[in-house]
Amino acid sequence: MLNIENILGEHKRVCAVVELDAALENLESLKKGLMPETKILAVIKANAYGHGAVQLAKKLASLEYVFGYAVATVEEALQLRRNNLHKPILILGYTFPDCYEKLVAEDIRPTIFRQDMAVSLSEEALRQGKKLKVHIKVDTGMSRIGIFPDDTGLAFVKQVMDMPGLEIEGIFTHFARADEKDKTSALEQFERFTSFTKRLEEELSLEVPLKHCANSAAIMELPETGLDLVRAGIALYGLWPSEEMDKDRTALHPLFSLYSHLVYVKTVPAGTPVSYGGIYVTDKKRRIATVPVGYGDGYPRGLSEKGEVLVRGKRAPILGRVCMDQFMVDVTDIPEAGEGDLVTLVGVDGTECITMEELGTLSGRFNYELACDLGSRIPRVYL
Repeated sequence: MLNIENILGEHKRVCAVVELDAALENLESLKKGLMPETKILAVIKANAYGHGAVQLAKKLASLEYVFGYAVATVEEALQLRRNNLHKPILILGYTFPDCYEKLVAEDIRPTIFRQDMAVSLSEEALRQGKKLKVHIKVDTGMSRIGIFPDDTGLAFVKQVMDMPGLEIEGIFTHFARADEKDKTSALEQFERFTSFTKRLEEELSLEVPLKHCANSAAIMELPETGLDLVRAGIALYGLWPSEEMDKDRTALHPLFSLYSHLVYVKTVPAGTPVSYGGIYVTDKKRRIATVPVGYGDGYPRGLSEKGEVLVRGKRAPILGRVCMDQFMVDVTDIPEAGEGDLVTLVGVDGTECITMEELGTLSGRFNYELACDLGSRIPRVYL
């Protein structure tokens, strides 16, 4: 049993606790449905969805089945390299030309899908006397980035094959709707992708070492799409891709909990407005407590009048609008609550639990966004 107060230490205002061992449990759970030879790419973009990219990457570095890390930007990749993380790093999106020199120097894999990008990367690799490994993105239905799986795409791949300084290590696509109960769309995308890679083999004699398309939802519910490599993102953090997922199929354990303390408790009469705009007015005498956290920390203003926190193992509803640095909760039905009490914003207290999914739904966001938006003003403690 964790002693949260001891873990939080001096971080009384607000603190996140990240249990890194839970990430290992989640990966083991995901791995059970994969072929033994399939590797996992840990998606740790956006500071590992707000959990801490460097800390998580170091935790996963020794796992043989973790091929490497996926990020969104060169800056994220360079942060890992500066922290002595040497496994392969793939940038999932577009990389701007002014970053090519560092990208080649640090052996960071770019995603390519434009001819000008491929030409410039080839030239930079030759200039540095290196061979740059690249991954080609195929647009099979996301309409975001990527070559089309047709004759034009085939011609692009042929051009990249002939460019000195480049080595095609991977080719991949991304499912737009794998987290839905109906898998028809995802399976259609998979068919387009595999048909295209088969054409590469038959018409260009190209066998790409790493073919990958499975995201978290596909890893859990479409294991046949595993291929050589899968990309574990949201599920790595113990969070669900969507509410349509079968939660009995895979065991996931959230890494992230969020805590604060009550700093003021007062009793106010009926007719008292609470917070900005006075959108909430007490209907009777109530005990109101102040929590020193707000949307300046990334705690959603959309939880105003909707969200709850846990105090002494009981739910306390938010009253009025969430402010930039504070918000108020109703502790009328928790008479034992007092100043200095621990507040659980995300996590477990007794038999009650508040999840990222719950808060994401209530605030009009979703769990990915909520996790990413909990800002740097919130210190993280790693277990």
